[in-house]
Amino acid sequence: MFRFNDIAWQAAIIDLDGTLVDTLGDFVVALNATLDDLSLPALARPAIESMVGKGSEHLIRAALQAVGGASQLYDQAWAHYQRHYDRVNGRHAEVYPGAREGVQALRARGLPLACVTNKPGRFARDLLQGKDLLAFFDVVYGGDAFERRKPDPLPLLKACEALGAMPGRTLVVGDSTNDAQAARAAGCPVVLVTYGYNHGQTVHAVDADGFVDSIARILPPVGAGA
Repeated sequence: MFRFNDIAWQAAIIDLDGTLVDTLGDFVVALNATLDDLSLPALARPAIESMVGKGSEHLIRAALQAVGGASQLYDQAWAHYQRHYDRVNGRHAEVYPGAREGVQALRARGLPLACVTNKPGRFARDLLQGKDLLAFFDVVYGGDAFERRKPDPLPLLKACEALGAMPGRTLVVGDSTNDAQAARAAGCPVVLVTYGYNHGQTVHAVDADGFVDSIARILPPVGAGA
């Protein structure tokens, strides 16, 4: 069972989509507008939810496959998707209950914070700015920041380095197998929220150090010992 006070924490790394902000509405609008541009059928919200979390490239390729679109359409789809997502980024998204309070509490503990996401960096920073979350983070790394993305540990290790923190004392907070696998490979403890996407699968089956229904519940209540 996860006990926050058992480790002398040096930093925290937090995922974005499905962890801090519910962005599924943005994905649905932008992706279906892209499919419409290509004269392809739309996808239902649950189908799109199962595709989210592995970066825009995966999302577009999975969508094309799901609707029977030719793989050769990828480049066109990518261009359309970038345009549509830029237009809707944050418009159909909401900060999860307790997310802002949880981030504030971690900062109040004196922890430097990084946001590490597979979302393209420009979209990630614009979304955080639009939701008044950007100022909490010392570092923001998108899926295009390095040659490999989560579940590879590289982005987490780079974030630890930037924050001046040891991986074993850096808490990773995410919502999916991607986050947990990256954290395990990097040597970081990991806590998963129970409300995220996780590719349509139950998060409780994922190898993690703990599960919370709100980021605000990561820290023990004031005066509690654990």
